[in-house]
Amino acid sequence: MFLIEDAKSVMEEMGIVPKIVPIRGGTDGARLSYMGIPCPNLCAGGYNFHGKYEFIPAESLDKIANMLVKLACK
Repeated sequence: MFLIEDAKSVMEEMGIVPKIVPIRGGTDGARLSYMGIPCPNLCAGGYNFHGKYEFIPAESLDKIANMLVKLACK
């Protein structure tokens, strides 16, 4: 859970309201987690996933990229 708590604190520092819900991830993350490498789904800021209208606003992509940098420096 420490990974989720770290991500939550970084998001709150940046003014992002985290929405924490358990989900079943894809097979790659499940396999890596099984092998001992935690792989939380942190978000991407996109909409309409897996459809022909999938998109991500540039502002969301920029904010998520900054969040990941801050998280990596934690």
